Amino acid sequence: MSIVVVDRLSWRDVARVGDGETLSVSKEAAARIATASAIVESIVAAGTRAYGINTGVGALSDTVVDRQSQSRLSRNIILSHACGVGPLLAPREVRAIIAAQIANFAHGHSGVRPEIVATLAALLEHDCIPEVPSKGSAGYLTHNAHTALVLIGEGYATIKGDRKTGREALAAIGLQPLVLRAKEGLSLVNGTACATGLLSVALGRAERLLSWADAAAALTLEAVGCQMAAFDEAVLALRPSKGIAKVGAGLRARLAGSGLIAKAAGKRTQDALSLRAVPHAHGAAWDVFEQTGAVANQELASVTDNPAVSGTPENPVVSSEAHAVAPALALAADSLAIALAQLSAMSERRTDRLVNPLVSGLPAFLASDAGSHSGFMIAQYTAAALSNENRRLAAPAATDGGITSALQEDFLAHPTAAANKLLAIIDNAEHILAIELMAAAQAHDFLTANGTRAKGTEAIHSAIRSVIAHYEDDRPLGADIETLKSLITAQMPAQ
Repeated sequence: MSIVVVDRLSWRDVARVGDGETLSVSKEAAARIATASAIVESIVAAGTRAYGINTGVGALSDTVVDRQSQSRLSRNIILSHACGVGPLLAPREVRAIIAAQIANFAHGHSGVRPEIVATLAALLEHDCIPEVPSKGSAGYLTHNAHTALVLIGEGYATIKGDRKTGREALAAIGLQPLVLRAKEGLSLVNGTACATGLLSVALGRAERLLSWADAAAALTLEAVGCQMAAFDEAVLALRPSKGIAKVGAGLRARLAGSGLIAKAAGKRTQDALSLRAVPHAHGAAWDVFEQTGAVANQELASVTDNPAVSGTPENPVVSSEAHAVAPALALAADSLAIALAQLSAMSERRTDRLVNPLVSGLPAFLASDAGSHSGFMIAQYTAAALSNENRRLAAPAATDGGITSALQEDFLAHPTAAANKLLAIIDNAEHILAIELMAAAQAHDFLTANGTRAKGTEAIHSAIRSVIAHYEDDRPLGADIETLKSLITAQMPAQ
């Protein structure tokens, strides 16, 4: 299925392209792109000085570039800015970045030719994935430059697992390297497509993560015999929050009719906070998720080039501004990172309550034969280690600062670093939740004689047991963790 850019994309659209859907532009968007390109051509013909069109970039913005050198300037910008380092971004992330870049060009204020957009769309259509190093961007630039390398026949890309040079990759999908014109090099490295694409992927993963966190909590709450009165609708309504109400309703629905919960009624005055505060911590994370999605959609609705071109070819307007800077994206990604770090820390605490014989009432470490078996003792260590790593990663990127380009760029918001950090936290959180899910399922295996599970938690338990068996210290646990992580990333939990 192909997504068509008419006016703007949503983060969900970008995430879907990341997952494999193709992208094209409507006739209206194509007309806007062509008009902006014609405006740039008229500026070149008139010789009017305009940033990035006939001047250098950054601290070289006052250096005029003659008409004969403007195409070379565009190419050189790509080559000089392609200095990323470190592990490559995943194909899904590269696809999402390209989608966000096409969405930006479709607003019609960038000045690239329609051929540029068509070539980017062809990369998506043929799943031709440029090699994009994950590190090196203080804001944007480097990641986009590595994608742009392939458009001019440089760099490397992968098609169906085969690594090819940029020129070979283009030939494989029936295209020739592009010869860039004025401003096109700057437009290809400019804007917030990198951070926006990465944040869109993170939001897609975060939504599944949050849904599984709610499911895991329900399974654990039932295993430990929670006191459901804390989750009454009227009680939770005393603290107004869409997220709290959502999580509370989900817990009540999943645990409805549970024999285990009924048997535990009145057993304790109140539960520990890692159990009792599930609606509050999970609900807060859901609220931050919604706010972050709104920021991502706002970014996709925005022009993020500098400069922006407007007007008409007869009366062109070039506006030097700071739309390529994205403090809002950085702050949103940082906020969601903190929320998910807190969520995963609570999951680790629930896992500890399941395996700790001092509070669980279950076999020590959920081992079938405690002593000769260690059960989930060390799996909880892993969850604790990942939770602590998330705490370190949750330090905000948006406040890092820094100075680049000889004082011309003396404020840096670091949205790409914030998005990359968020993705790392999500990866850890998926593992932490996988550990809680397998521990909760193991706990339930010891409780079959104590009462029946609710229909909602039975569905979750069955989903876990469909991919991993009860643990008897008979295999490495790491493989089970990875299997359940794959389940979390692949689909939403049963309701």
